[in-house]
This record gives sequence, C-alpha cells and structure tokens, in this order.
Amino acid sequence: MSLAIFDLDNTLLSCDSDHAWGEFLIEQGAVDGEAYRRANDQYLRDYQAGELDIMAYLAMALKPLTEHSDEQLKAWHQQFMASKIEPHILPRGEELLAWHRQRGDFLLVVTATNRFITAPIADRLGVDDLIAIETEREQGRYTGRVEGVPSYREGKVTRVNQWLESQPILTLDDAWFYSDSINDRFLLELVPNPVAVDPDAELRRLAESRDWRIISLRD
Repeated sequence: MSLAIFDLDNTLLSCDSDHAWGEFLIEQGAVDGEAYRRANDQYLRDYQAGELDIMAYLAMALKPLTEHSDEQLKAWHQQFMASKIEPHILPRGEELLAWHRQRGDFLLVVTATNRFITAPIADRLGVDDLIAIETEREQGRYTGRVEGVPSYREGKVTRVNQWLESQPILTLDDAWFYSDSINDRFLLELVPNPVAVDPDAELRRLAESRDWRIISLRD
C-alpha cells in the first residue's frame, strides 16, 4: 500500500473552498459584506503570492464559527456544499482518486483550509483520511483558536510526519503528493512522486527545473 496525498483547493477542486466559504457567508448576510470581501480577497492574493500570514487570516476566517450555533453552521454548510463545492469537484480529480484507490493506495487529503469546511468535502470525495487546520472547541462551541500546527507550507510536513507516527504501515518511502501551489513545495520536495497539478507560475517553474511530473485535471 502506497500513500497518495492530495492538496484540495485548486487541485481536486477548481476553486478555493476557504475563499468560497467567505463568499458564501457574505451572501447569507452572516458577516459585514464589504469589509469581509476586501479582507478575504486580499488574503487570497497573499496566499497565491506565498506571503500569507496564516494566523492573521485564521483570526478572521474562524471568527464567524464562534458567532453561530452548530445547527446553523451545519445547515449553511449543506447549502455551501450544494452551491459552491459540488459544481467545482473535478471529474478528472475523482478519476485520479479512483485510480489510486484501485491500486490499493491510502488516500490522504492535506489542506491549509480548516476542518469545519473540509471534512464534508473529504467525505464526499471518499478519501481515507484528512489533515486540515484544527479548530478548537470548548463547551460545544468554536473558540476561534487553532489547535496544534496549522497545515500550511512547512506545517504540512510537520502534520504529515505527526500523522505517520500513528500509522504503523504507511511511510513516505513511495508516497505521491499532488498540488497546485508553490506553498506546498516543502511536502512536494519530501516525497518520491511529486506531481504539480495545474500549477501556479512559481510551482510550474520549480517543477520544470526538478523534472517533476506536471498534469492538468481541467482539460
């Protein structure tokens, strides 16, 4: 059994689910629309440039979770899945997951988006496990704080290595990792089978210089 690791946003999805959730909240009137969109868009640009202050972003992105009940959040997420995520699930991404599944590989999504947003998406894709940014809860409510190391940039390597400590069979020895983003170069450099998927300009340059495989799931 090999380990097949996948980034989520703009890799298996043709959108950024974190940014899309922010847009969804604006549509629901759950946040200050103008201010939230301005900040949400800027943080996305920072991420794409590899310059995101992850903790500053999370302070904004997790705050709405603290302001609403689980019942309301669950209802919103069901709407979000139907309107914002389902149309962006890439058929060729699902074919790639199926190919690894048929090989008997273990399917792991590793994402810099928080677990509240991504756990239902991972379930929909049928992967075996998920590493995401963990959101702290106290007395049945979200606190807006992060638990552990955020799975972002070098943090993805840290979290994968922590996860592997509880996996007696799986290793990175013959692992795959698929990603679109230069932010994931650290984990891509760690696996023997790195694959750039519809890569951003910086990742494409790196992949070409390292002779990594480059594919598209959108053609």
